[in-house]
Amino acid sequence: MKLVTKKLLLAAAITGLLAGCDSGGITIAPETNDNSVDNSTGGGDGGAVANNPCASYEKAGSVKQGEFNSETGNCTYNAAFVDSGNPLTVDLVIPALENGAHLFEGSLFVGNNYDDDTTMAAAGIAEGGDGAQLTVQAGATVAFPDSTKFMVVNRGSQLVAVGTAQDPITFTSLSDVEGTVGPEDVQQWGGMVINGFGITNKCAYDAEMNTSECHVLAEGAAGKDQSNYGGDNNGDSSGHMEYVRVKHTGAEVANGDELNGITFSSVGSGTIVKNLQVYSTYDDGIEMFGGAVSFENYLAMYVRDDSIDIDEGWSGSITNALVIQSETDGNHCIESDGIGSYKDTNDYTALIAAGLNSRPVIDGLTCIISAQSEGTHDPGAGWRFREGIYPMITNSMVIGSFAADENGVEGSNYCLRVESAETTAALAAGTEASITSNIFACADKTKGGPIGTDELEAWAVANGNVFADVPADAALNPTAAADTGLQLLEGPLSVFSIDTDSMMVNDAAVGISPIERAYLGALSAGDSDWTVGWTYGLHDGSRAQALWFEQQ
Repeated sequence: MKLVTKKLLLAAAITGLLAGCDSGGITIAPETNDNSVDNSTGGGDGGAVANNPCASYEKAGSVKQGEFNSETGNCTYNAAFVDSGNPLTVDLVIPALENGAHLFEGSLFVGNNYDDDTTMAAAGIAEGGDGAQLTVQAGATVAFPDSTKFMVVNRGSQLVAVGTAQDPITFTSLSDVEGTVGPEDVQQWGGMVINGFGITNKCAYDAEMNTSECHVLAEGAAGKDQSNYGGDNNGDSSGHMEYVRVKHTGAEVANGDELNGITFSSVGSGTIVKNLQVYSTYDDGIEMFGGAVSFENYLAMYVRDDSIDIDEGWSGSITNALVIQSETDGNHCIESDGIGSYKDTNDYTALIAAGLNSRPVIDGLTCIISAQSEGTHDPGAGWRFREGIYPMITNSMVIGSFAADENGVEGSNYCLRVESAETTAALAAGTEASITSNIFACADKTKGGPIGTDELEAWAVANGNVFADVPADAALNPTAAADTGLQLLEGPLSVFSIDTDSMMVNDAAVGISPIERAYLGALSAGDSDWTVGWTYGLHDGSRAQALWFEQQ
């Protein structure tokens, strides 16, 4: 009902604006035209050649097309084709090339950005699908030259990037395409930002969860690179991503932000994200600012900051996720905040009662962290929940024992950390927040708390979680073939969970069972391996180096 009302109001507003304009007034219509062009003869104004396979679009009677290099098989697109100051405002299809990649010399911005309600309504942008749609075909590779160039999908626009296990879609750097990048190199290009109309607690909402003038600055927002997010539609759709890999990202942009692998800014639950990988990122792997987008089958490798970062009221879910930190770098597996711009002196009772704080649901997560002391950002650690977040975490594992804790027992390489009065109170109550049926193996077991009258570790154990006793000065291998007292993982890659009935912690059966699923963690040797075929860096034949902890 709310959506219908908004569309009626939008139509009325546009009609009123048109009525007030004479014949020399503004034409108010979003540009979402079909851009299909006959590429068999090349041409246009992109310097194309015959049988040019590069992407092209038609706008205002002019055809623009990438330039094809028959020797490399690559298509190159200059800033006149698309850039931050020259966004894509018509639909575009990026095809799979036989051998090459699509090289963008500028940033790839999809759709216009708006930072006020009136202009956005006048343009006819109210929900995902109203703006331009970028479609990337299965098997395509899209690349950028350096860390000043990045990708933004603005509100109302959509990214449809649906690959397959045989033909994944890759967003990466020119150095990767040219084969000069190292396996853990970062900051080779900026990264991806997707902005939606979902709810963020950076904006104000009435009792019906409606808002106005909700235009939060997105990461990377400065000058022509500015983009905004936010709204009141947590069901909004920013498109569909499946079998997608994002590699070698990261940049500190003009306003001081650090770009992630992918930033999901108020992205709604109508967005489909399945089988997603981030690989070698300078900042976070994925970061959610509000919204309700959910993820199924997520792989993060060699993320230098937080592999999963949550803030501003994100209320989606993650089902099946494998996080593998570098041997020498990486901060949190999960770093999470409930309320944007949180201050412990403020009263957030009303905000939390309205359900505006972050409420993630995470099931089947395996975190393999390195207990290193001096990473790019901070020491390696497991999960951190704070600032009014209400987490629901089940059937997961944090393993930080493959190498000795470089910091000893001082506490910075913790498995589990919980802070803030709102979060600890919710976990003590156990109705809207819960951490249950998980296994932790770190020398530094916990930090923070207490939960109610209990210390954090005691509370966690009482709520169905298990902690391994890991020495501070030595590694404790958690694989079945290596140690009889700690047995959690198996297989040559050491990432597959052992059957729960056979798991051992502290020389004893774990004594917990998976909740509504067959196993703990992201993967089981007895189940189908959702990482096979499309991921990079994990399996032989599609990686530049072996995993630092895998068993030979």
